[in-house]
Amino acid sequence: MSSQQNGDNRYLHTRLARIERRLQRLEEQMGLSSAQGEEAMEEPSALPPDDARDQDALEYKIGSYWLAKIGIVVLAFGIVFLLTLPYEGLPSYLPSLSGYVITGIILALSHYWRHSFSFMSRYLLGCALVLIYFATLRLHFLSENPVIGNMGVAVTLLLLVVFINLYISQKRQSVYLTSVSLILGYCTVILANNAYATFMLITLFTLVTVYMSHRFQWRHLLFLGIFLSYFTHLNWYLNNPFHTSQLQLLSEPAFNVFFLLLYAFIFSLANYFRKKGIAEDELLIETTILNGLCAFTLFFFITLLTFRGSLFINHLIAALFFLTLATAFWIREKSKYSTFVYATIGFMALSVSIISHFPYPAFFIYLCWQSLLVVVAAIWFRSKIIIVANLVIYLIIFLAYILSVREVSAVSISFGIVALLSARIMNWQKHRLEIKTEFMRNTYLASAFIVFPYALYHSVPTGYVGLSWVAVAIFYYALSLILHNKKYRWMALFTLMLTVLFVFIIGIARLEPVYRMASFIVLGTVLLAISLFYTKRNTKPSTHVSEGEKKK
Repeated sequence: MSSQQNGDNRYLHTRLARIERRLQRLEEQMGLSSAQGEEAMEEPSALPPDDARDQDALEYKIGSYWLAKIGIVVLAFGIVFLLTLPYEGLPSYLPSLSGYVITGIILALSHYWRHSFSFMSRYLLGCALVLIYFATLRLHFLSENPVIGNMGVAVTLLLLVVFINLYISQKRQSVYLTSVSLILGYCTVILANNAYATFMLITLFTLVTVYMSHRFQWRHLLFLGIFLSYFTHLNWYLNNPFHTSQLQLLSEPAFNVFFLLLYAFIFSLANYFRKKGIAEDELLIETTILNGLCAFTLFFFITLLTFRGSLFINHLIAALFFLTLATAFWIREKSKYSTFVYATIGFMALSVSIISHFPYPAFFIYLCWQSLLVVVAAIWFRSKIIIVANLVIYLIIFLAYILSVREVSAVSISFGIVALLSARIMNWQKHRLEIKTEFMRNTYLASAFIVFPYALYHSVPTGYVGLSWVAVAIFYYALSLILHNKKYRWMALFTLMLTVLFVFIIGIARLEPVYRMASFIVLGTVLLAISLFYTKRNTKPSTHVSEGEKKK
């Protein structure tokens, strides 16, 4: 008690000195006599400087608080080691009994010091909660002749201790005690070493984590719960090496992967039902990303390594699940980041489903059409982030297709059609995305400009390549007239120039006389017709851009 009183007196002395210095400054500003100021400063002048007082306060804090924390942790480890020794020749119940006696003494000290040393009382309570768990653990584990021979009974007792600890933790409203209790709970799941018990208990502890996090606003607790849940499931999948000391990939029960989606759903509820006024801050974004990526990564590797034959249906279900989560967050609060995270993971799962179901290289085409679905979803979600990410993925898929496919077929035209449709949809609904630049739309149009000639060059007979490019140019002109959009006219002009180069460079040397003649005649006729169109258009009184083109 004397050391605590000395610390309190020192603290009051420091506070009084600071108040007196402030009074002196006020007297100087009010023009009081210097004698009064000197008199006021006479006693504080004898006080040590601020640095010395700060050092004393730091020393007091370390000596009183940090040493108590470290000492109790060291003591707890020592008693745990004491409880785990073999003790050959002694009754098997003696270590557990000793543990309970020591725990009782620590609980008595914690209760006795609850007012005089409240901080130490809390630390001792946490130490007691850990020790009573290890004392119960010793009843079955770490002994050749266990007191309780039935594994199920032992695990049940350990779970009872864990839930008593959780009850005490929430009564004390201590996030630290809750964290320790959750760690002990997941340790019990590992000790149970049973598939069905593992999945059910992980689900139960995810619910407890979300409940505690929501009730007491312990949002950082989600990080611990997410890590422990997916790590414990991974440990089961690896044949629980902490328990069996044998690494092996388990395949039964096959439905274990869907528990991963269940964990992801439960953890998403913490952010979905968060209190009003809490925006999507960095903490929420980080927990959402961690939850989604842990669930999908583990889901992907388990299905890939163990259930490859059902990749298509499993990842199709996962895609529907994550896209449903994204939709729910969007409908509830027009979420920007949670919607983006879950939607992106959902489309990743859909990509895996497509690649696993369709043969090479056909899956490239289906991935291309999937990007159009992503554009539609992004516009509904009003997510510029998804639009940008999808554009990058579309270009990667297109380049991968060009570089990896030996023979390009006519279906590759799909890349051009998807690019045109994506650009058109983005232009049609650009007010929903609030896109201020044309970069992404122009990139899609540029992709279409490249894809159509490339696909036609590799998929149609050489004699018809020039004619097919002319048809594409005419198609662009038709689009420009229908949509009143000059960008398509520029695409048509560049396509015609490309056709001219092809006819003169390749057509003369490689085409047969009939195809060479047809290409020159058709191309020349089209060029003259377009020239007449521009000439007639420029002779009209109004040569400026129409109102429709301004809007487009």
